[in-house]
Amino acid sequence: MKNENRKILDLLIIGAGPSGLACAIDAEKKKLDYLIVEKGVLVNSIFRFPANMTFFSTSLKLEIGEVPFISHVDKPTRKEALEYYRRIYESWKLKVKLYEEVLGMERQPDGFYEITTSKNKYQARAVVVATGFYDKPRLMGVPGEDLPKVKHFYDEAHPYVGQKVLVVGAANSACDVALETFYKGSEVTMAIREGGIYEKVKYWIRPNIENRIEEGSIKAFFNTTVKAIRPHEVVLDTPEGEVVVENDFVLAMTGYQPDFEFLEKIGIRFNDDESRTPIMNEETFESNLPNVYLAGVVQAGLNTSKLFIENTRHHGEQIIGQITGE
Repeated sequence: MKNENRKILDLLIIGAGPSGLACAIDAEKKKLDYLIVEKGVLVNSIFRFPANMTFFSTSLKLEIGEVPFISHVDKPTRKEALEYYRRIYESWKLKVKLYEEVLGMERQPDGFYEITTSKNKYQARAVVVATGFYDKPRLMGVPGEDLPKVKHFYDEAHPYVGQKVLVVGAANSACDVALETFYKGSEVTMAIREGGIYEKVKYWIRPNIENRIEEGSIKAFFNTTVKAIRPHEVVLDTPEGEVVVENDFVLAMTGYQPDFEFLEKIGIRFNDDESRTPIMNEETFESNLPNVYLAGVVQAGLNTSKLFIENTRHHGEQIIGQITGE
């Protein structure tokens, strides 16, 4: 492992998602000596989105760094977003190290932080944590969830052509997946914990999924949970009792959460509430650790539907202003 503590960075940013890039842009503007480290690819979470996903937000609301986001229609696609953030990276010549995972962070007696990654060691006066929430699925905690046929990240419909698919969930992702696989020839069943489709499902999706369920094209079990997953079937706990369904794949669209284990390891503490929101100054975004700031959706804890790219774009400006005292 290299030791990069020959100099002390003004700022180290953990995560090269939209929020991390926004912080880096503002660091560039203020001529700070900064670096982003990212364990995966550029905008790793967006890369892991479904191949045919369309954003709910318009391209205008996703723009950062005065770089126009040009999309073919009002709401951009995943492919367009990946290209946009690549142009951001190139246009601003951002200092980013990809495929470099942060393993630990310790505050030194002089007040600086030493950050250990899978490849290097760095020292920095300030740190921004912009790790998002999309890397860690909310597990069901049922027997068989670790079988290869269980997918918590949906890719595209083609692998499921002609297969018996169970979609778990009833929010936007689950409804998207159920419809897309159904239209590509899958035999789709849905296991829905509540008594109906999630009320905030996109307005252009909700009638479609409800009509498919009503006509019987997609079979839905409401007020139902998954009890067990087996190689060729799934056991459901329904209001009428246990039901066994033949099954080839389980697409568990049960949501995602921040990497609490990582956050705790580097010293971030959380409020004692159901949403596990991190302790943070609401005005400065500084965490319980001095000069360690939280940017983007990681601020919301388990309230992952509260913050989005479009309403966290200003975090970089806010944080860099605190660091520079402006």
